[in-house]
Amino acid sequence: MKRLFGTDGVRGVANIELTAELAYKLGRAGAYILTSEIKHNAKILVGTDTRLSCDMLESALVAGICSVGAEAICLGVVPTPAVAYLTRLYNADAGVVISASHNPYEFNGIKFFDSKGYKLPDATEDKIEAVIANGCAEVPKPSGKEVGFRSVKQNALGDYSAYVKSTLEVDLKGLKIAMDCSNGAAYRVAPQTMEELGAQLFVINNVPDGININKDCGSTHLSGLQKLVRETGADIGIAFDGDADRMLAIDEKGNVIDGDRIMAVIGLELKRRGRLAKDTIVATVMSNLGFDIMAKKEGLNIVKTGVGDRYVLEEMLNSGYVLGGEQSGHIIFLEHNSTGDGLLTALQLLQVVKTSGKKPSELASIMEVLPQVLKNARVKNDNKNRYLDDEVIALMCSSLEKEFDGEGRVLIRPSGTEPLVRVMIEGKDQSYITGRAAELARVIEERLG
Repeated sequence: MKRLFGTDGVRGVANIELTAELAYKLGRAGAYILTSEIKHNAKILVGTDTRLSCDMLESALVAGICSVGAEAICLGVVPTPAVAYLTRLYNADAGVVISASHNPYEFNGIKFFDSKGYKLPDATEDKIEAVIANGCAEVPKPSGKEVGFRSVKQNALGDYSAYVKSTLEVDLKGLKIAMDCSNGAAYRVAPQTMEELGAQLFVINNVPDGININKDCGSTHLSGLQKLVRETGADIGIAFDGDADRMLAIDEKGNVIDGDRIMAVIGLELKRRGRLAKDTIVATVMSNLGFDIMAKKEGLNIVKTGVGDRYVLEEMLNSGYVLGGEQSGHIIFLEHNSTGDGLLTALQLLQVVKTSGKKPSELASIMEVLPQVLKNARVKNDNKNRYLDDEVIALMCSSLEKEFDGEGRVLIRPSGTEPLVRVMIEGKDQSYITGRAAELARVIEERLG
């Protein structure tokens, strides 16, 4: 049986790959595994984004949860990080999010959190899969008064908003903020929260209709927000993705402030205040080389992990770090939440803007973003992990690294899902690195294709 769980829960085209039947089985098996050692009636939170298919999948998932005697507490449309936080606040035994994050509306996903708001480890996901593969044969079927039930939490958004506001030491009065809600899970709570903090808002893409989530908007399509910032004279623009676990910013000139720069701005402020544990930020190997150059100059330590927020979180937990994230704007503040949180990140960035009195462009200029080029080399599937063993490829990479002499780098990694080797080269000359990346990708295809 092909593994159901990917890097971020179970994903697929709704009603084709991620069916109501599968959602029901995930509800049964997930509730059973996550609550099997609990001596009380289990409580499981369920939140969704704005996709049309969420109603169908929520109904099936809740039925599965109730079928094992647990209470399904429905939160409605809420950001993914809200579910992580509220699972702890409400002393729930688990949380579930129905969302496919930044993907188009026809996709959806189901992701579980444990009682502390952390994504499940692989071993727990494997147990859930094993129960499903066995037809849920060992899962109990309580009857009578032991059957589970569904309830609705009316003030989930208010409780989450109150919490993220409590992480600030200033209000946002005097700031003009442009905001793109991606027609997703943040469409109500983000504008409401910032207005309550006193900001003047200009909001787009906050009218979801079930099929317009992420459609040419949000953190993956920033041109609309850039235009809004320029037209309104906003101090800053904030863009969320569909489930609001990430955000990117636009400075007052209309330029993008990516996740690396956001971490640089906030990390330096935390360091200045003595609140950045070990003066360290956790990033992935895909972070821009400019991030490392900035860190060395400013006395910051950068710890690198593999690509994916779960690896960032794992390193933070293991080593006691409090700030980490990715270029995409998926940033974790471990003192405040157990997963990436777009609204929390936005507020932390806005706090630095407000307290420093500096324009976002000036704050972001602390880090120079070096050009990056990404090329895909199509290879035989069995060969995609053998690039390090090929002497010609290895020699070409080492020669390039020597040539760059600290002002550029080469990163090669296999795709997790396709027969591809991804080639990424950074350097100061865009046209030069584009040519070298294409050349290296061609050699990899010739050697491993």
